[in-house]
Amino acid sequence: TAGRSRTEQHRIARNSVLIAAVTIILFGIGGRSLLEYLGVSIDALRIAGGILLFKLAFDMILGHRERTTDVERDEAEAREDVTVFPLAIPLLAGPGAFATVLVFVARADGRPEYVVILLGCVVLVMLLAWAALRMASRVTAILGFTGINVITRVFGIILAALAVQLVADGVLALWRA
Repeated sequence: TAGRSRTEQHRIARNSVLIAAVTIILFGIGGRSLLEYLGVSIDALRIAGGILLFKLAFDMILGHRERTTDVERDEAEAREDVTVFPLAIPLLAGPGAFATVLVFVARADGRPEYVVILLGCVVLVMLLAWAALRMASRVTAILGFTGINVITRVFGIILAALAVQLVADGVLALWRA
């Protein structure tokens, strides 16, 4: 959200967290049925999510190329809304979150009070994510352009490793099945 107004950044943060929370909650409630209907395993979901995360990590590591003119930059910002992709999905609500929620819903063993507690935890985590996103501009001001570039690339490497692990776990689980 660099280069956008604080109001716009806050709108993106709020909407991303709401979209992610609703997506995870709905997936927790109906995800297993949906995956079974489509014939998709959780492991295939892990692989697909790992590939998407690796693409994001690759972009973080190499950095985005800046537009060459103000007109091109304005057009890119008008077209590119990061609220849904990549912020809400898959960064806030990604394959790891989906798989985790599905596993814990299964462990609830049909007890609705456990599912409510789990979904309450999802809401709590999303509130924490919202608070972190709201503070991002302050952190950016402290770290500066160079600090943000360094941190982005370091986290890109960590995200790439996480993506590879998701793919590896998914492939191994499919191989064993």
